Amino acid sequence: MQSESVRLNHDRFDLHAVIPSCYPFVKWAGGKTQLLPDLDKCIPDNFNRYFEPFLGGGAFFFYLVSYKQLKFTPYLSDVNKELINAYNVVKSDVDELIRLLRMHDRAYRKAPHEYYYKLRAIIKPLNHVESAARFITLNKTCYNGLYRVNKNGMFNVPIGRYKNPLICDGENLRNVSIALRHTDAHLLDGDYKEILETAIENDFVYLDPPYRPTSPTANFTGYTNDGFNDANQTELHDTFKKLDRRGCKVLLSNSDTPFIRELYVDFKEDTKEVEVLRAINCKGSKRSGHKELLIRNYS
Repeated sequence: MQSESVRLNHDRFDLHAVIPSCYPFVKWAGGKTQLLPDLDKCIPDNFNRYFEPFLGGGAFFFYLVSYKQLKFTPYLSDVNKELINAYNVVKSDVDELIRLLRMHDRAYRKAPHEYYYKLRAIIKPLNHVESAARFITLNKTCYNGLYRVNKNGMFNVPIGRYKNPLICDGENLRNVSIALRHTDAHLLDGDYKEILETAIENDFVYLDPPYRPTSPTANFTGYTNDGFNDANQTELHDTFKKLDRRGCKVLLSNSDTPFIRELYVDFKEDTKEVEVLRAINCKGSKRSGHKELLIRNYS
């Protein structure tokens, strides 16, 4: 049952309105759809605002608002500017976005390989809707939904092996638009540390950073051209502690490694081990048997 404090702090919401079912509109390496049953058990009893500064596909956010029907003010952010632009376009200009995606879909199906690399090579300035349509089309047709850029910041993931990729999921895009508008979602691009400066007591913060590799060869953290190394993981831990001292309710997911366990040893009583599939691995036999950690500062 939803708490009284959540309801009283959100008078502007129509408490009888139902946000339609929606789910991530982009494929994202490390997406949390498969972890939703475990994340569900970690939802705080009450909170005022929700921060997700490593947004990616946003599976947990969509679960909270469309499946759980919780009412809160969301602050959704990511350092990936193209991703946040796509969210803003879905929120404010979804019909034009759908029109352009349908155009890309028709062109892609005529010559998938040629059109993919032609679209990927575009570097001239695009308006915000054209940029979002290009971003989503590449995301739906590239290898494993990866986002990787070279030293010049240019997207360089090869084409994926898809027979019938769903480039334009119009119904879900419209439902996502409703969710973002109804919740008055704040969509921001920027470093997580700056975004979280405004988080205060009783805010719920979900941290889902690029994971620390579990082996020397499993080192993909290139969601931006900056990477996310051990020093970054240590900085994130420091931010976790700051949020804890402020009275925020903080939940973090990360790979199950001795380094991560040692970093968060002070929260070992509220650390949970969960099993996951790693769809990013090109060998099917190596996609299962992986473990992740859910770490929180509240019971």
